[in-house]
Amino acid sequence: MEKPLPVLGLALPGELLPAYRDWLWEHGGRDLEIQDPARPEVLDGDWKPRVAQLRELLAGYPGRIGIHGPYDGLWMASSDPYVRRMVAERYRQGLEFAAELGASHMVIHSPFLFFGHPQMVHAPSNGLARELEFAHDTLAAVLPLARDLGLTLVIENVRDTNPAPLLVLVRSFDSEHVRLSLDVGHAYLMQQIGGPSPDQWVREAGPLLGHLHLQDNDGLLDRHWPPGEGGIRWGALFRALAELEVRPRLILEVRHERLAEAAAWLVGQGLAR
Repeated sequence: MEKPLPVLGLALPGELLPAYRDWLWEHGGRDLEIQDPARPEVLDGDWKPRVAQLRELLAGYPGRIGIHGPYDGLWMASSDPYVRRMVAERYRQGLEFAAELGASHMVIHSPFLFFGHPQMVHAPSNGLARELEFAHDTLAAVLPLARDLGLTLVIENVRDTNPAPLLVLVRSFDSEHVRLSLDVGHAYLMQQIGGPSPDQWVREAGPLLGHLHLQDNDGLLDRHWPPGEGGIRWGALFRALAELEVRPRLILEVRHERLAEAAAWLVGQGLAR
């Protein structure tokens, strides 16, 4: 018996939620990711009225809710202890927003910034142990809080050209509350300089893969185009996803004015619903 097609979700700022409300309620509730707490001015302001409004709009919502956590300039593997404390504090703020919203996942960014040959950087022989130590120190108070709140941290690839270090990091926590997030557009960009294709990332991650950002590009810039407009082999990606025992969240993360177009293309290709 064939598996039913996977169900698409989407990422958007809270102010666009009313425009997609009917679509989000389909198929027993699509996965939703709120992007507001990725913006520092939101976390530094009075965000509780914003969350109260979102909760009102989502009353009775049957789907899973997540957030994109803060990320700009936040390097969790910094060698500077002060920076690590600052990053941890931002993550804590994001978790508080997520808990108030009733979310169950928060996206944060990989600490492995590509600088060198993809097979050499962030390797066991080239400082990986120290980077893992620093990342664990940053998340020392964050992960227990996430666990207590029932939230999963999904760590998104950004400039990662080799999946191995990020998978080592995810495994090192030995926690169901830490999983990999695959941004297929980021993977495709890094494929141009020696990284594996997005479908190979899926196979490398296997059961550690909890979440995907679906977006396309031309291999030159992180354009967040609708699927089908860039160079990603979407059929190969969805065949790899079909091999997984547990389906990860599939979140469309494209330019907001093109979300409907992005969903329609994947549905039209018979890849998702």
